[in-house]
Amino acid sequence: MNTTPAQENLLPSARFLAGLAAILFIPIVVCFFLPEVPAWADYPGIIFHLAIFGLVSRLPAPEWGRAAGYGWLVVDTTVGVMTMHGIGEEIFAPIRFGGHIFAGIWIVSASVGGSRLLQILGVISGLYLGGFTFVSTFLPMQALAPASILVTVWLIIIAFYDGNGRKEA
Repeated sequence: MNTTPAQENLLPSARFLAGLAAILFIPIVVCFFLPEVPAWADYPGIIFHLAIFGLVSRLPAPEWGRAAGYGWLVVDTTVGVMTMHGIGEEIFAPIRFGGHIFAGIWIVSASVGGSRLLQILGVISGLYLGGFTFVSTFLPMQALAPASILVTVWLIIIAFYDGNGRKEA
């Protein structure tokens, strides 16, 4: 079901949502460099994913790309709640990595219509994030840190350059 223009106006802009998501994701990125992930890290992570829900609807992408984005958000938000409740990494990590395949699909599909910088960052971020799933059994979780940094920069580029249209960055 498509939304009406009046319903779309209830959502904050893509610039605002991307900026909010980037700010909320920074503590998660920092956690990759800590010896142990603090219990509070789940909260900004869940709110980050909820902020992205609006961004998925705001960025131009094919329907299948948006569907992948929404699928990722449902999976990763659920996994965040699972970790809040003490579910172990052996259960939540494969589920999260499966969701990251769909995150990669959405990020790439939402990037191709943007500036050259957004295209490059989006393709690299999406491929790294989704592709990590296929090597995650061989690498430590910290090897996912570059993808998190790339996604944060991608969100910042949307917030500053591409959020209100498709300007050249």
